[in-house]
Amino acid sequence: MAYAERVGAGRSRQEEKPVATPAKPSRLLAGRCFCGAVQYAVADEFLYAANCHCGNCRRTTGSAFKPFAGVERHKLAVVEGAAALMIFGDEDANNTHCKRCGSLLYSVVRGGAFVHVAMGTLVDDPSIRPTKHIFVGSKAPWFDITDNLPQFEAHAVVADE
Repeated sequence: MAYAERVGAGRSRQEEKPVATPAKPSRLLAGRCFCGAVQYAVADEFLYAANCHCGNCRRTTGSAFKPFAGVERHKLAVVEGAAALMIFGDEDANNTHCKRCGSLLYSVVRGGAFVHVAMGTLVDDPSIRPTKHIFVGSKAPWFDITDNLPQFEAHAVVADE
């Protein structure tokens, strides 16, 4: 009998313990404003993503809608240019811009627990894509939505959001 057969011969399957593989650390994504004064890192652990057509998002981005991805606030860190941040709102609900170039970087939402990262400021490709259009009831009249994503007149509330 071979050594491996002898060693394992007296052990039952129930006694064998699976070897746990360590959790793979999350990938960090880089983001920045237009002028480069503010740079951030965010874990690629977004829980949801959408295209928001509300008037506030249109005005703050200067676009037809704001593509954003939501993640817990503690998973985003400004790594350069914190002094160049311009915050509209308060600590737990705001839009955070670069005060030099005006780029909207992220919005602090949901009582300060989450941030909605403006996806256009990501340098790296996130693993998530927008899954819906929200606030289409107030979308720009000159813009037509041409994809097949679900559309919601106002905010779409989902259990995990």
